[in-house]
Amino acid sequence: MTIRVLLADDQALLRETFRILIDSRPDMEVVGEAADGDEAVQLTRTHHPDIVVMDIRMPGTDGLTATATICADPDLSATRILILTTFDTEEHVAQALYAGASGFLGKDVGAEGLLHGIRTIVAGEALLSPQATRNLISRFLATPRSSTYPAAEESLAHLTAREREVMALAAEGHTNTEIAAQLHLSPLTVRTHIHRAMTKLHARDRAQLVVIAYRSGLVQPNPPR
Repeated sequence: MTIRVLLADDQALLRETFRILIDSRPDMEVVGEAADGDEAVQLTRTHHPDIVVMDIRMPGTDGLTATATICADPDLSATRILILTTFDTEEHVAQALYAGASGFLGKDVGAEGLLHGIRTIVAGEALLSPQATRNLISRFLATPRSSTYPAAEESLAHLTAREREVMALAAEGHTNTEIAAQLHLSPLTVRTHIHRAMTKLHARDRAQLVVIAYRSGLVQPNPPR
């Protein structure tokens, strides 16, 4: 299956570089380019890409606002967002996750890192920048604010004990393999529990499970160092 990618960045040269890189891979193709957030939303509605590689700072509508608009549209529920920016701070990570993004990478990432990130997100996994530490991310996700997923938080009661356990470990940043080893399960069983939790909580992907886990209190933030 070919991964259909939409590029959203106000720098034409950077978009062209990404296009050449992505189109050179047999399993990917660029279906459109946007120079601002409004155009990104419009082209996403036109092309229904599998993933949008979205810059944060663009003229007019920024990438976070465009991300929230895309993720709130039921007709675009299959589209994932990868935030790619030079502004690699924990606050931007939290804002991107709240907006509905599935992953976050700094623009200093290498070519293979970007391609891996695209494939990871399309596969339904979460992706966070290596520079964003788990402790700081968890503190931002747990700060008081109106809930983005009130209905989902109420549905935590519908999860089994094992599903809550697996979800909590996933929210702490553990991979399926690490969770499987800790709980003495197979990675496939862990993946099944995660997908069942996503279905019950109406979460777009694993990244949204992280948000729900912290906002609902299922996982407590680490104390500041």
